[in-house]
Amino acid sequence: MRNSNFGFPRIPPTSSAAAEPSPKRRRIGEATDPPPEMREEALERLRGVVRDCAGKHLYKSATFLADKVAAATGDPCDVYMLAQALFLGRQFRRALHLLNNSRLLRDLRFRFLAAKCLEELKEWHQCLLMLGDAKVDEHGNVLDQDDGSDIYFDKDAEVHEINIKSALCFLRGKAYEALDNRDLACQWYKAAVKADPLCYEALECLVDNYMLTCEEESELLSSLQFGKEDGWLSAFYSCLITKHEKEYLVEAKFKELEQEACSISSLSSGETMKNNIDVLACKAEYYHQSGEYQKCFQLTSSLLERDPFHLKSTLVHLATAMELGHSNDLYLLACNLVKDYPQKALSWFAVGCYYYCIKKYDQARRYFGKATGLDGTFPPAWIGTGIAYAAQEEGDQAMAAFRTAARLFPGCHLPTLYMGMQYVRMHNFKLAEQFFTQAKSICPSDPLIYNELGVVAYNMKEYRKAVQLFELTLDHTSSSLNEMWEPTLVNLGHALRKLKEYQKAVSYYEKALTLPTKSLSAFAGLAYTYHLMDNFEAAINYYHKALWLKPDDQFCTDMLTYALESICQSTARRRIV
Repeated sequence: MRNSNFGFPRIPPTSSAAAEPSPKRRRIGEATDPPPEMREEALERLRGVVRDCAGKHLYKSATFLADKVAAATGDPCDVYMLAQALFLGRQFRRALHLLNNSRLLRDLRFRFLAAKCLEELKEWHQCLLMLGDAKVDEHGNVLDQDDGSDIYFDKDAEVHEINIKSALCFLRGKAYEALDNRDLACQWYKAAVKADPLCYEALECLVDNYMLTCEEESELLSSLQFGKEDGWLSAFYSCLITKHEKEYLVEAKFKELEQEACSISSLSSGETMKNNIDVLACKAEYYHQSGEYQKCFQLTSSLLERDPFHLKSTLVHLATAMELGHSNDLYLLACNLVKDYPQKALSWFAVGCYYYCIKKYDQARRYFGKATGLDGTFPPAWIGTGIAYAAQEEGDQAMAAFRTAARLFPGCHLPTLYMGMQYVRMHNFKLAEQFFTQAKSICPSDPLIYNELGVVAYNMKEYRKAVQLFELTLDHTSSSLNEMWEPTLVNLGHALRKLKEYQKAVSYYEKALTLPTKSLSAFAGLAYTYHLMDNFEAAINYYHKALWLKPDDQFCTDMLTYALESICQSTARRRIV
């Protein structure tokens, strides 16, 4: 038999003389008075200590004390407190066993906590079984199948809680998403935020994972029933889904948020909410969508100085730094992210952004692929993979990545838009137009879609239609023109030149040249337009400026020679006359 002393030497038995009991010492087996019952004050004190232990992350102490309270009372609330302590201490199997044995799973809190245990154990089918049968329609309306069997003991606290049914709907959504049933996940997330608009996580999943189109997001927001004190939340959600609206409309929404924030702010104005990091992150995202990259970069830099671990700001900062070509900033940020969050897709996406910025596309693809491997529902990594393939003219692989992104994120128009761009490269303009039209149905307010449709019309020699689409692009830009829209101005000039509307064409070329980019195409287009107007001196001037940017440009070289010959012939004719 194994020694029960765990390797310590056995203590020799005490002699009979030494074993004589003291008259003051109680003998073993001697009758004792039963211990007094715990008084209610003592129990309440222990409950308070359990809550404090949980707050101080002393989960073993919380479990030990909660177990004694539950054993003393058998009260469902004390059993639930014990299960909570076990859950927080990551003893999921034990917590689940306790909840199942309690025979109190009719109580929605018990059922929800049991389902949370199964979520942590990644037993998704069992999690759904625990949550029970329920139906939801495509608009997120739960079909009521309440047979009166469900109970909720803590009704008095519901005023200051997230609605338990909202939490149940959200957990169903997470389970379905984990099982790759994104349609049902989307419906349950909508049901969760409809059941209680304070369930921010549900709306965040819908927005960040691009589960809804722009129109569906607006419809969902308008269907939410906010409390009279939650006007600030309605205003914040409105800012959250703002993507491509006009600048004055967006500023009005943020102003409304500041005003509504007065209802929860101790200050007399909404200054606290105005400088809140989540609100400013929404504004930074809007600047990025609008092409205001420098303004966005400055804002995200200040946000990351305040909170270096705010991941939403970090993602926008990465995208903006890549657009601006700030490779040093990308390198430093990627190193810090990999050190702090080696298991997050965002960290390896940052590494991919750095390599893409320095034009090492093979390495960029590798790290974008690592990001998708860690989190297959991380949209930027899939899109980054496709763009990296496209940069190397590997169209088939790029299309495969974009198709996957379009399937996973039906509310994101960018994969469909980029697929259309690939077909433009292949000169398959009819198919490109179909994809651009599909992208427009997802996000009709993105100006880039109308620019690409204009390019298709131009290549199909539908110049009047192209002009209309390019003008529509400029109408949809959210703010004043910046370098992002320089190609649109040049395209519009080209289309007007084709229609022989030379003066209008010149005005758009000159607008393009007021922007910092000053591209070869703008100089060459302006020069050629002046050439067609027989203004040879202006044409020669702009041909020279174009060749200064690209000395070996064949078109400008040939046309400059032709313009010089034309002006010489014109001068000779004037002399003869």
